[in-house]
Amino acid sequence: MPIRCEIVSQDRTVFQGLADMVLLPGTDGEMGILPHHAPLLTTLKYGIIKVRSQGHETLFTVAGGIAEIQPDIITVLADAAENVEEIDISRAQAARKRAEESLAKGVPAGSENYLLIEAALRKSNLRLDAVRRYRHGPAKPARVPDESR
Repeated sequence: MPIRCEIVSQDRTVFQGLADMVLLPGTDGEMGILPHHAPLLTTLKYGIIKVRSQGHETLFTVAGGIAEIQPDIITVLADAAENVEEIDISRAQAARKRAEESLAKGVPAGSENYLLIEAALRKSNLRLDAVRRYRHGPAKPARVPDESR
């Protein structure tokens, strides 16, 4: 019998469905959750959630949050989450560029603005890396030219 999985971000439900196994990027390492898992509450780091069901794997980026595991349900409350197949590559590239430009302006390290910009950079890099590593077929992004040549 599968386990129910719900992934919710601050603005929407990203996924609801049944899974044979869910892999979560916990702050203490990756965790594989199967049906009838012992109850657990954990924090999540930036990473990839893998939902496996009937031989198919659906991937989601997650930018922090918490997960509550019960024997019959996994509830992920994410700071931000997105299906890898739905990532807008040009938007993620633009966000990365804005963050890099803001950091290059010399924002004082440790300031609130610096931490916000750094988080935006981490999130955009996670999204672009997920697309590069996991998305297949024609939606794959064009290779970014190396400017050091």
